[in-house]
Amino acid sequence: MSRAFIFPGQGSQTVGMGKLLADAFTPARELFEEVDEALKQNLSRLMWEGPENDLTLTENAQPAIMAASMAIVRVLQREGGLDAGKHARLTAGHSLGEYSALCVVDAFTAGDTARLLRARGRAMQEAVPVGRGAMSALLGADVQLAEAVAKEAVDNAPETENNPVCVVANDNAPGQVVISGTKAAVERAGEIAKGKGVKRAVPLPVSAPFHSERVAVTIRPPAAPLVANVTATEISEPETIRRLLVDQITGRVRWRESVLTFRHLGVDTTVEFGGNKVLTTMVKRIDRELQAIALNTPADIEAFAKTL
Repeated sequence: MSRAFIFPGQGSQTVGMGKLLADAFTPARELFEEVDEALKQNLSRLMWEGPENDLTLTENAQPAIMAASMAIVRVLQREGGLDAGKHARLTAGHSLGEYSALCVVDAFTAGDTARLLRARGRAMQEAVPVGRGAMSALLGADVQLAEAVAKEAVDNAPETENNPVCVVANDNAPGQVVISGTKAAVERAGEIAKGKGVKRAVPLPVSAPFHSERVAVTIRPPAAPLVANVTATEISEPETIRRLLVDQITGRVRWRESVLTFRHLGVDTTVEFGGNKVLTTMVKRIDRELQAIALNTPADIEAFAKTL
């Protein structure tokens, strides 16, 4: 079995995330405490109790999603002998999940990853005030149609609308492309898309539409290569990783292409750490021959540990 470890991005956050793991496993509780200490915030309480509006704020959602993923990793490391260098051919993450993917292969510590994502989230939030930006998934659209719709939405903006922005942010899977930009332009693009045969335009639960600031921490050589969002290629050199994380700020998330790359690199199985099967569903739509495993519950973790 040749595995790709994959990690979810923003939009997968829910109140209660990680609570079952913390209740069931001491290493998970310790990971949440480590993240809380790194951020000087009781993020775990916000994850478990809400309120949802605060959890959805980008500066909270990003480290929270990472913590929920890494709690699963930590349990498997401590109780199942998980070693990413031994058990994964490569790793990848969707948008902020790329930071979790680098954490699992020891390029970043969990504390550094949490602090990076807090800074990243704040930069995104400050770039576009709450309520000004938006993201929307166009279901039934391909990249070319989404690009045309985004351009039309900007071109047709009323003169009273200041600086309209709408671009393709994520090429997730066949029939699912995400657009991002100013709220009015994204909403207008959704209506245009429906007129061109797109099934639905689904607003995503995020509070800001853009990416982040320059990474300023030490990046260690990863124990397994990363397939980068912006290039959909295999990388492992720390300075290349740093440069592509910066490029990811404004670059497209090429998830569909990344999953297609897995097969070319010998992967036959993906393992998603948290995320409620969001990426696993995409993987199955992109390449039906890949085996796809999703780890969310204590039972999932215990079953997977037996395969290591």
